[in-house]
Amino acid sequence: MSLSNSDKKHLRALGHKLKPIVTVAGKGLTDNVVTEIYRALDDHELIKVKLAVGEREVKQQVIEEMLAKTRAHLVQAIGHTVLLYRPAKKPNPKLSNLSPANS
Repeated sequence: MSLSNSDKKHLRALGHKLKPIVTVAGKGLTDNVVTEIYRALDDHELIKVKLAVGEREVKQQVIEEMLAKTRAHLVQAIGHTVLLYRPAKKPNPKLSNLSPANS
């Protein structure tokens, strides 16, 4: 499943107010970081991740690896922050960033 431009636009609008939940630091994408991103996507569906990994090429490799390991969709990448989306199997309306109650 890929996201349409209108879906991405809607998700970007929702993600604008979000703060980064996970930070990927100099060691790159460790198993613990992947686990935390996976858990955050299960809970919130739409999350921001901050990348503090250095050069542009390294950052792009980390993003590609992150998308492959978490099966998430890249909504937006600006600077050192990426917005990821993965629909939850059983969304929790109290935790989901897509829930109208949390908007």
